[in-house]
Amino acid sequence: MDEAEVTTEAPDDFDGLRTLLLSRHDAMPKRLKQLAAFALEHPEDVAFGTVAGIAEHAGVQPSTLVRFAKSLGYDGFSHLQQIFRDRLRERFPDYRERLKGLRDAEGHHVHAASLLDGFSHAAAVSLDRMRGSVRPEELARAIETLAKADTIYLLGARRVFPVIAYCAYAFGKLGVRAILIDHVGQLGPEQLATAAGRDAVLAISFTPYAPVTADLAAAAALRNIPVVAITDSAFSPLVTSADVWLEVAEADFGAFRSLSASFALAMALAVGTAEKRAEG
Repeated sequence: MDEAEVTTEAPDDFDGLRTLLLSRHDAMPKRLKQLAAFALEHPEDVAFGTVAGIAEHAGVQPSTLVRFAKSLGYDGFSHLQQIFRDRLRERFPDYRERLKGLRDAEGHHVHAASLLDGFSHAAAVSLDRMRGSVRPEELARAIETLAKADTIYLLGARRVFPVIAYCAYAFGKLGVRAILIDHVGQLGPEQLATAAGRDAVLAISFTPYAPVTADLAAAAALRNIPVVAITDSAFSPLVTSADVWLEVAEADFGAFRSLSASFALAMALAVGTAEKRAEG
């Protein structure tokens, strides 16, 4: 039977999709089985990747993604991809829902000690992950790129704004010229307009990615301004703009994600950049 002929009623949520894939695993053709395994192991990558990028990382042809989606009952790959994006929204609900989830897990009252233990554990897990995901040679390249820059432009919005704001503070204290793109009055493009090829951009964004950060990083890359990115996936929109990118996947407690690894890496970049400049 042709791969595209294996159809069913398309699941409307990720749990249903996962159940369907597991139930049909043994009967799937080799390439569809390979793609199914990749999708279940890397759901965030499938949510934001392009057809070409996902196919490359999964080791299949781009056309296989379309056949895969249709074999599961979806209209096409974009229809299937929406299931993965919906999963992310469910994973990171709004803050009131997160508090409700903690109360449901802990009882009517969430004890302060439980919160501290939970967030401390998430921080520790985040730091352990980061030590394994950031390769020394890539960190060295990032530091060298920033150290060569006349001015470092700092991009980060929403949840990661405290990290990029810390970078502005640290670079200033270390005597490294840096400009924080704070987007006040939606003037981010104008704030970045003075950047030139002798400068560099440090951009930070995690799932769900801030469009303004991705857009400004892409604009800088088009002008041949080196971009150093801190992000959480090879499928992040920052990766295509970055000369070098560093992977940080923060753990969460009750869907509240840590920033401990991001701050640690930001400190390493700031101090490393100052040290590299001091070497001459």
